[in-house]
Amino acid sequence: MILPGRRKEGIMQLHNVLTGKRETFTPQGETATVYVCGITPYDTTHLGHAFTYTSFDILIRYLEFLGHPVKYVQNVTDIDDDILRKAAEVGDDWQAVGNRWTAHFIRDMIALNVRPPDRFPRATSVIAEMQETISALLAAGYAYEVAGNVYFHIDDDEDFGKLSRIPRAEMLPVANERGNHPDDPHKRDPLDFVLWQAQAEGEPAWDSPWGPGRPGWHIECSTMATEYLGDTIDIHGGGADLLFPHHECEIAQAEGATGQEPFVRFWLHTAMVHHEGEKMSKSLGNLIMVRDLLDQGWHPDALRLYLGRHHYRDVWEFHASSLEAAAVLAGRLRAALAATGGTGDPLSARGALNSFTTAMNHDLDTATAISIMEQFAIQIERVAGTGRDISGAQEALRQMAAVFGLYLDAAAPEERVQTGWEEHLQRFL
Repeated sequence: MILPGRRKEGIMQLHNVLTGKRETFTPQGETATVYVCGITPYDTTHLGHAFTYTSFDILIRYLEFLGHPVKYVQNVTDIDDDILRKAAEVGDDWQAVGNRWTAHFIRDMIALNVRPPDRFPRATSVIAEMQETISALLAAGYAYEVAGNVYFHIDDDEDFGKLSRIPRAEMLPVANERGNHPDDPHKRDPLDFVLWQAQAEGEPAWDSPWGPGRPGWHIECSTMATEYLGDTIDIHGGGADLLFPHHECEIAQAEGATGQEPFVRFWLHTAMVHHEGEKMSKSLGNLIMVRDLLDQGWHPDALRLYLGRHHYRDVWEFHASSLEAAAVLAGRLRAALAATGGTGDPLSARGALNSFTTAMNHDLDTATAISIMEQFAIQIERVAGTGRDISGAQEALRQMAAVFGLYLDAAAPEERVQTGWEEHLQRFL
């Protein structure tokens, strides 16, 4: 999908949450490395999930459009408090619940034509590596063990909080809303977070140097990121609700264990999606599910354009009328590709492509990029009636639309999407 000669070094600007500034992005090597926090596999895939994973799909596809190969890792959080709670709630085995919902998520990603990650590891597949990281943190003096539990002591990390920049006094309430247990009697500080937790009755456990137990949530992602992408990666992302404490803790663990800074060069976070005036979330039960929309007859292109019309850092609310408008636009793009021109003066795509890349280089201004595609499609249809050659313009429109993962006139998702996700799927059946 790379347009020959389209690579433009040093022009792409991304908002780096670590610095709070928009900065020029170029990969540190020939291949850009990207890690995105994956799902905890239950109650998926709602529009909030879809917004995150299609936003990063656009980023990755655009990097490829510019000529950068990408190595992409996305995890599955198949063991943590939430999945155990869900399994108990439905009266099923935690592994069965996780496998079932992960398979559901994968099928939704295929339907949305989302480029598959190169690696899609389960957290439980890197238990030994997590234990090695925890041992390194203990040896470096960042962690302590009590009664079979191992904790990270945040006071031993003077940079803790550098990503979120939340004042220390405000950290605890936020952490408590997102899985922290401040009353744990084994902790030296209520904000200390668990790296390894001793086995509780009825819970799954793995052997470790500290006794049987399971990993904490934060150690899972930092270990998988460094295991598959190295000690310093180009881009790490996820939903904005992961900024603190999850991503903050990832930095503390990774940099504490490896001694390498930075763990991540660019941090990107997608905004929350709202419905009925509240953040769309599992706990509130106000979810709009991708599968329901597809079953109602909405084309994947309509969903991709609807999601893409919202900037990845802007909070937005679901409105069915906007989805209808996106469906109309999808039809307009298909009509432009179906138009028949002549052999006259070719319609140049240079202006549209330059405007498209300018928008995308501006911190992924997807709304403007989609508007440029729409206007170019209108121009193609108009020019086709004059007998001019529109074949090159149509190919350029395809290339721009491919950045958004659109089917256009194809009957199925891209082959790499189907085969890549199917390979991952086999491990969850």
